[in-house]
Amino acid sequence: MTMMIPGFPLPVGGFDYAPRTRLLFGRGLLSRVGDLAKELGGRRVLVVTDPGLVRAGHADRVIDAMSQSGLAVSCYDQVRENPTTADVARCLESAKAHGADLFVGLGGGSSMDTAKGCNFILTNGGEMRDYWGVGKAKLPMLPLIAVPTTSGTGSECQSAALIADEKSHQKMACLDPKAAARVALLDPELTLSLPQRVTSVTGIDAIAHALETWVTTKRNPISSLYSEAAAKLLFSAFPRVLSAPGDVEARGDMLLGAAFAGTAIENSMLGCAHSAANPLTAHHDVVHGQAVGMLLPWVIRFNGGWAEVADRYRGLAVALKGSDDFESSTQATEWLASTVESLMVRAELPLKLSACGVARTDVPALAAEAKRQWTAQFNPRPVEEPEFAELYRHIA
Repeated sequence: MTMMIPGFPLPVGGFDYAPRTRLLFGRGLLSRVGDLAKELGGRRVLVVTDPGLVRAGHADRVIDAMSQSGLAVSCYDQVRENPTTADVARCLESAKAHGADLFVGLGGGSSMDTAKGCNFILTNGGEMRDYWGVGKAKLPMLPLIAVPTTSGTGSECQSAALIADEKSHQKMACLDPKAAARVALLDPELTLSLPQRVTSVTGIDAIAHALETWVTTKRNPISSLYSEAAAKLLFSAFPRVLSAPGDVEARGDMLLGAAFAGTAIENSMLGCAHSAANPLTAHHDVVHGQAVGMLLPWVIRFNGGWAEVADRYRGLAVALKGSDDFESSTQATEWLASTVESLMVRAELPLKLSACGVARTDVPALAAEAKRQWTAQFNPRPVEEPEFAELYRHIA
């Protein structure tokens, strides 16, 4: 069943909205993480994070807060970007050794995905491939507190663990309501230590989430509310954090915008910009946000080739500008695409694959793999290998 709602030019599906994650937002909230863990019944906590956050001192702050709350805490601090099944296995060893009964995922999406992946196997057994898909876990999972230190993935508000197979590099999306964080703690002060490049690539990723969720075939009134709110926060705050990295208010807007975009993903899914980005990351080591950012303007233009999708983009463009001074929906679509390109330039991120060491001769293999990616099926305009190849050629 579909319904038409004013302001939603495409048919909009029904929804079943059940928020699973308590969301806390504010400066200095990290000090509450120990008490939150106790509220969830935690006694033996495993903090899952990366070496950079250990060096920044954030891991010690979490460990101290846990210890002051009387909790036994251990730290797995070897998270890698784009975690694989091998990373999950190593984290699992630490969780078993500590007897963990609660996880804290501290960092970007990689830390949270590693913690979620470990949680699947610790509580339900087997291997990650067993949970590839939706709702495959049969037994309850341990509580997770997600503490993002980047404004990008929005994983703190999603029930998916994205884990790549160590050998094939195939990304497996393992979705289950039981995997969602019980608490997401958003403290903007944690993002002040981000290097400029990390701020850039994660910010572009969050923007892509807001724009892709706005038009997917699974979008609905709930996801659209979050997509629009996220886009407004991110389009305003991103230039501010690039020019003034110490602007805590702008950092907070980015963090909240990324969480809202993550909530939109949970209710809407993503499209072919992410499908096309994944092979670039898996086989050419192009950072995810960089890959998505290069492709997104051309995906917008491609999708906007359908009049009803262009009308949908126009609705978001009007919301972002605060007025409808576009002569056509095509012009509004181009404004969105060009704005993303200008943000990429402002963030000092390249717009071409050649700048990332990817050759034109790689396009056929990339297109074939992009078509197999899960999110391609949710793109509002059908996309096959020839269309993916054309998208890649635009940025070759």
